[in-house]
Amino acid sequence: MSEIEDHERVVDILLGPLERPALKWFAKNMPPWVFPDLLTLVGIAGTLMIFGGYLLTNYHPAFLWLASLGFIVNWFGDSMDGTLARFRDIQRPKYGFFVDHVVDAFSQLLIFTGLGLSPYVRFEIASYTLIGYMMLSILVYIQTNIKGVFKISYGKIGPTEVRAIAILVNTYSFFAGKFTIDLPFVSLTVFDLVCSIIAIALFLLFFSNAIRETNELAKIDPPKHKK
Repeated sequence: MSEIEDHERVVDILLGPLERPALKWFAKNMPPWVFPDLLTLVGIAGTLMIFGGYLLTNYHPAFLWLASLGFIVNWFGDSMDGTLARFRDIQRPKYGFFVDHVVDAFSQLLIFTGLGLSPYVRFEIASYTLIGYMMLSILVYIQTNIKGVFKISYGKIGPTEVRAIAILVNTYSFFAGKFTIDLPFVSLTVFDLVCSIIAIALFLLFFSNAIRETNELAKIDPPKHKK
């Protein structure tokens, strides 16, 4: 099994050319009193804003802007805590890895619950999307432990791109209203369709990667027969 300190982070995302210089600039100009744990709390505050924003859209669609602002705050805190630790060379590999992913699981629970309780996404669709995310996360953690590679992105899509998509859908939903598409057995909003596509993609990624990794590991670690 691989040690956490030796893990290789793979972050090959579409917005990387914009995100990496921005994070580097923020880390370089961050005041001395700002420390990684504080930025983790900022990320959690962003999650609470997202949850509250989606929940409050039951009263007025303008709260979609609060959810979008929450995604930006969450991106800043979630991306900068590790970036600042690496920039200042004050990493705490085991602590950081544990806290980061516990907070991530809690954040996703709140975000998708908020979505499911909003008038824009059916609760069952939000739940399946959350399940798909958690399944893929578990697979990533297992791969990290076995192979020492922590893969954050798939097909140039990572958490930053998903946040950007959420903000775009929020903006569209605010101006277009709760536009629905009537299918034979159900009516779906644009948010429903986007979440359904994401959920299907997550499940496909999980199963395709699980099958590929199983085949690769079967070759590396073949069955042993007693003599």
